[in-house]
Amino acid sequence: MVLFSGCTAGSETPEESAAPQMMQPSQSEKTDTTASDTEDITYEYITGELYTRRDDNQIYGVIYIPQGAAEQMPAVIFSHGFGGNYQVGEQYAEALAAKGYVVYCFDFCGGSPESRSDGSTLEMSIFTEQADLEAVMAMIQSLDYVDRDNLFLMGTSQGGAVSAITAAAHKDEIRGAVLLYPAFCLVDMMKERFESVEDIPDTFFSMWMTIGRPYAEHLLDYDIYEAAAGYDKDVLLIHGDADSIVPLSYSEKALEIYDSARLEILPGAGHGFYGEDARQTIEWTLEYLNEHKN
Repeated sequence: MVLFSGCTAGSETPEESAAPQMMQPSQSEKTDTTASDTEDITYEYITGELYTRRDDNQIYGVIYIPQGAAEQMPAVIFSHGFGGNYQVGEQYAEALAAKGYVVYCFDFCGGSPESRSDGSTLEMSIFTEQADLEAVMAMIQSLDYVDRDNLFLMGTSQGGAVSAITAAAHKDEIRGAVLLYPAFCLVDMMKERFESVEDIPDTFFSMWMTIGRPYAEHLLDYDIYEAAAGYDKDVLLIHGDADSIVPLSYSEKALEIYDSARLEILPGAGHGFYGEDARQTIEWTLEYLNEHKN
């Protein structure tokens, strides 16, 4: 078993300490064979379950750690979308770890009925998810093998929107942001559904799961673009032009509010990238990360 600095190696349970904990490291090292050829070197990496806390909620995630890349390595925090979980980021984490990036994929509290983090979907909102992401950031920055000057955020759909507003709130700490089909549309969706806060029920069904009043009540007067615009470093957006859940126009509008942003469009891609679209996304992401890390 490898002991990780700043982590507890399995002797105490997550409930016994609020400190980050490494649990059940993988028994075999992996080598990625499908990652982009942006760099010639490919690293083996190990994975392990890693927990932290936000208030009374335990946050579950899996960390990917390259072996032999450097004493301190750049890190990417991956945030899943509405109703998703940490596994959404697996294909990206494997590819980035093989190129020398520490990657952490986690479950938002109440992010889905299958979330392994604490919390209920009835309590979840983009603001609780921002708080989750901030707790994860603090934990990742505390790890001795992470270069805290090279911390990147990456997210899909709602996780992309949460990454955007969190980057703006912590612009001095975040080196860059990669937003995959970010759900800047969620404010408009709630405004179309509810005319006023009084119209919002305690629970309601949205897309594919039941959520609660906290999700919508603070969005009716919220300008998500204004919040995201506070991030003044380079941003990479990747979006499919056949996305029926988050139309491409929302990322096109994001180009107007950022000081510096690049939008890559995948022809025919919908809400979620697979196969060749995922391979191309990984290639663009690695190019961006390699260009922007110190």
